[in-house]
Parts: sequence; C-alpha cells; structure tokens
Amino acid sequence: MNKVLLSTLTLSLLSNSLFAEEKSLTVSGKEQLYYYSTSAESLFDEKSTGSAGAVTFDIKQKITETTNANFTAVGYSHLGTDWGTQYMEGSRTGGFFNVANITGKQGGISFVLGRQLLDTPMLGSFDWLLAPSAFEAYTLGYRASDKLSFVASVVNKVRDNNTGDSFKKLKDENYAVGVAYNDGIETNFWFYRVDGLDYSQFYFDASESIDGIKLSLQAVKTNYGAGENSLSYGLKASSQTSGLKYSLALNHISDREAGMVGLDSIYTSSWNIFASQDIGNSWKAEISEEMSGGASATVSYADYETIGNEFDIIVRYPLSSSVSFDAIFATTRYQQGSSSENSLEFVGTYQF
Repeated sequence: MNKVLLSTLTLSLLSNSLFAEEKSLTVSGKEQLYYYSTSAESLFDEKSTGSAGAVTFDIKQKITETTNANFTAVGYSHLGTDWGTQYMEGSRTGGFFNVANITGKQGGISFVLGRQLLDTPMLGSFDWLLAPSAFEAYTLGYRASDKLSFVASVVNKVRDNNTGDSFKKLKDENYAVGVAYNDGIETNFWFYRVDGLDYSQFYFDASESIDGIKLSLQAVKTNYGAGENSLSYGLKASSQTSGLKYSLALNHISDREAGMVGLDSIYTSSWNIFASQDIGNSWKAEISEEMSGGASATVSYADYETIGNEFDIIVRYPLSSSVSFDAIFATTRYQQGSSSENSLEFVGTYQF
C-alpha cells in the first residue's frame, strides 16, 4: 500500500475530530478495499484481476438555513501487482470529485445544481466498484402533497462508472421529467430526452400489495431518431415470510434494445446484465434472507433471449456498525451460444 493511500487513510481518521466542533460543516465517508477477478483469461489470473484501496469523503457545508454546498471526494490507489494488474478507475492512483453541488429546499421545492448522483428508472448512477457513476446536472423537485411529487433534471455531462475523473459532455439536450403518485397504488411516470443517444423515452410503473403479495408492472417505450423503435413491458410478483424474500419477474422487449444511461430498472436486470439491452423474453427468480446482526444473502437466476443468462450469489456480513464485508459471485453468459464467464468480488468497507 503506497504513501498516497496511507496519507488518505490517516486523514480520514482525523476528520471526525478535526471538524467535530464546527456544526455548519459535517464530514463522513468510507474506506474501502476492493478485489475483482474474472475468468476472461482465468479466474485469479493477474491479467483478469484488479484491486484498489479507496477513501471517500462526503462533505456538507451549510451556506444558509436552507442551502448547502456538498462535495464527495474519492482518492484511490492500486494495491500492487500481487493483487492483479488491472487498474480500477483507469489509473494506478488518482482522485476526483464525484459530487460538487449546491442544494436547497424551501417548502415543497428543492434543487440540486452541479455534479450529482441521479436516481431515476432509466437514467441514473450505477453504484459499482469504487464510486457510482455521476452527472453534471440541474435538478428541480416539487412535492405537491404526501401523494404527489414532481422532479426534472437537465443533464450536461456524465462520468461513466470506473472511468476516473472523466466527465463527458453530452450532445445537445438531455433531460428527465418524472411524476410520482401514491394513493394505495404506487405509480411513476417518466419522460426522457437523450440527444446524446438520439432517443426520447416514456417510462411507467405501478405497484400494489394484495394479501401480502406485491404486484408490479412496468412499460418502457423508446423512440429513436433512426431505425427501429423499442417497446418493453414487464411483470413482477414479490413476497416475504420470516425474513425470506421471494420474487419472480418476467419481461419482453420487442424490435430493439431500450434506451438507458448508466443503468436501467427493468425487473429482470441482474448484477452484470442490463435486461434493457436484451431483445425478446426474459425472466428472473430471486430469493434473499435477512439474518441476525444485519447479515444478508441473495441468490438469483435470470435467463435472457439474446444475451444469455446469469446466476448471482451476493453476501453481506457486517463485522460491526461501521465495518462490513461483501462477496459477490456471478456466472454470466453475455451472449447465446458463448461460454459463461465467472467473476468474483470481495469488498471490505469501513464507514466513518
């Protein structure tokens, strides 16, 4: 572990005491060790393995009673060739501001201006490896009542997952407008315009719980500027008993892949495969268990018509309130007729 990483680790240990007396400034974050290997060459082979240590600082500075300045700084370093030769975030060492924005709230109106994480069904921040993907955007929200809310985001740049400090400018106009209404039945409607990928898109979902079973449906219509358009629709049923959660989801996409930026919320998507990029029928079955002490385990299998299939095991084990360990094993076939690829991820996290 080199001096850069040691310095950031030391700084994080000092941060709480350094800012403890300043009520207008808060600092939190995490230290993380990440190991990732695939069988693209051979599982555990140095050419198919990457590792890194990272420190993330989440800093909030109060400006007024209703506005804050927010920053998320990420510093990372490769752990050495004994732990694989692949560099995460594209370089041996580095750092970047994943978030740098001004937020405010007055009554039912809120805004976020600047670098931020977005959470919408078909345009959002994919949280994988050392830091989620992020956007430079302007977001305005309005909560009209306990049942009805609106949100709109204009997006200028995107930092794709695992690309370091590389915010890429998007072409022309890119925005998302959403409406959520909950009166027994939860409904969400979104409209997207993504000139960078030459499409507009309508998204809808609805969910209702009946006798302990949650039934959900969704539809996604993507209209491209050229070529075929895409229509996706899906169903999902989920339930739980004594700590066990079960779900079964079905989806169909016709003619062409659905548009997405960063991630999708298609019910049959898995750890590695976004179902929006499949054409035809797909299904996914999942079971998870919440255990004592906050530990959890999830097992899922999904089958896709044109992509292939995926089997995932995801385990989370908290060692304390601030220290946790995650392990992810996936067997993924990215294309029908091709061989499956195994991947294994280990993550150790200390939150401060």
